[in-house]
Amino acid sequence: MDITLTQSEQVLSLARSKAHEIGVPVNIVIMDTGGHLKALQRMDDAFIGSMDIAIQKAKTAMLFRMNSEQVGEFLKPEAATYGLENTNGGLVGFPGGMPIKLEGKIIGYIGVSGGAVPQDFSIATAGSVIN
Repeated sequence: MDITLTQSEQVLSLARSKAHEIGVPVNIVIMDTGGHLKALQRMDDAFIGSMDIAIQKAKTAMLFRMNSEQVGEFLKPEAATYGLENTNGGLVGFPGGMPIKLEGKIIGYIGVSGGAVPQDFSIATAGSVIN
């Protein structure tokens, strides 16, 4: 099942609320399970350069069906898969990209960028589980 527009709007709202709560303007990207852009929201004063990072975080999560920081474990120099970040048009191995789940099933992916790494993770987490 792919994320609907209504569900995407719910995810954006949840993530945006968290961003407002912690006072961080970010870019929020929603992708469907095929990795196609469903929604993008650039909050006022969010860094323009962070849009591409948010997209790549969501894409990284989609390609491996896990959080972007989990993929990052495979990107470390000591990992046998070092260099993997150069595949698939570039991967991002730090927090802020993750699956969006509904009733335990992945329906899409969220990518958030514009704050510090823990802030991006917190905002993405707020939007990653919907009802």
